[in-house]
Amino acid sequence: MLVTLEGLDGSGKTTVWEALQERYPDAVFTREPTDDSWYGEAVYRSIADDDADPLAELFLYTADHAAHLSRVIEPALERGDLVVSDRYSDSRFAYQGATLAADDRLGDRFDDPLEYVVDVHAPFSIAPDLTIYLDLDPETAAERAGTTNKFERAEYLAAVRERYEHLIDRDPDRFVRVDATREPDAVLDRVTAALESAIEGDD
Repeated sequence: MLVTLEGLDGSGKTTVWEALQERYPDAVFTREPTDDSWYGEAVYRSIADDDADPLAELFLYTADHAAHLSRVIEPALERGDLVVSDRYSDSRFAYQGATLAADDRLGDRFDDPLEYVVDVHAPFSIAPDLTIYLDLDPETAAERAGTTNKFERAEYLAAVRERYEHLIDRDPDRFVRVDATREPDAVLDRVTAALESAIEGDD
């Protein structure tokens, strides 16, 4: 089973991801962008560059995703492991979809930037069995994240959140929304309950 954690920067995904490792010690825990490959390194360099070309950045993320699938995700699923990923393809759809839409350098090349990013992934990506979406308003997200890079600004995060909502609307059975404004223990309990329910339903 492939479970993904999604949400705006500052929503607490990584905190939840780390806590779940104690509860599911036999699961495979991974993340995107990857932090153990040159693909991921290229992505992080792009994140730090405020002037990075948005289309080039999209394909850096996509290359990292493809390598992640072949090196980590697919082998783990073939073994029958539970895989929990901190960010996955929905992050690309929401974040890079918002980036392509906002960048004046691209003009009107894309009728629907989000759908373009989805279509790029469609031939090779693997859909998650469950996606837990940690829901947080963009202002709080930016404050929590500290606005340390171009993706952590409230105005941009508002556009990202709109795209997450679109993804949820079209695939509601896959997503479980969790209120990320609650206390961390309450958030973790809700996430764990959703994960346990999905595991039991898969048995």
